[in-house]
Amino acid sequence: MAARASAPDPHAALAASDPAIARLIAEIDAGSIETRLRGRDADRFVALARIVTGQQVSTAAARTIWGRVLDAFGGPPTPEAITAGGGEETLRTAGLSGRKASYIVGIAEAIVSGELRPHELDDASDEEVIETLIALRGLGRWSAEMFLIFDLGRPDVFSGGDLGLRHGIRIAFGLDEPPTPEEAVAIAERWAPHRSLASLYLWQAVGIGLPVAVAEEGG
Repeated sequence: MAARASAPDPHAALAASDPAIARLIAEIDAGSIETRLRGRDADRFVALARIVTGQQVSTAAARTIWGRVLDAFGGPPTPEAITAGGGEETLRTAGLSGRKASYIVGIAEAIVSGELRPHELDDASDEEVIETLIALRGLGRWSAEMFLIFDLGRPDVFSGGDLGLRHGIRIAFGLDEPPTPEEAVAIAERWAPHRSLASLYLWQAVGIGLPVAVAEEGG
């Protein structure tokens, strides 16, 4: 019986696609890249709420605020708990801005009403996920792309709107300035089908723990 062929190493395949990214891979511990992925939460509402919480604040601040949300609701909040009354005020008391609290309430309301069926996103294409999420207030393309990378585990996603990724490209290619979002997307095409992995290396290159959005998203 023939031995089953081992799956190709995505790190090696990515390195072979571009000398610039290969230099990063040679300098960065691959194990540290794997640990940078968030623990994927089976609760898609919680994942989306955490993404909104993390917009335009530091990683440490986002963790602190989310910890307060968990304390306030006695654990991960459900859409029903958020929409039962007083949910928005509870979120604000936990440290969320009024705008972010309203975004999370809106997502919860969409789920409760059936407008959004978050677990159906698991089987949707990347663009279908993006189109579904950006229809909601507070979730722009950047947030949708982060959801694809960190919560759905999609392997070939790159966010040109992420400032950290653009600075990573500046470092990798020795540029004086980071590329524009459009230029970054064009550069990243050479890394397909491993653009999510390339993103992890670029974020590591600039020494940040999580992605950085260019601007707070909203509707």
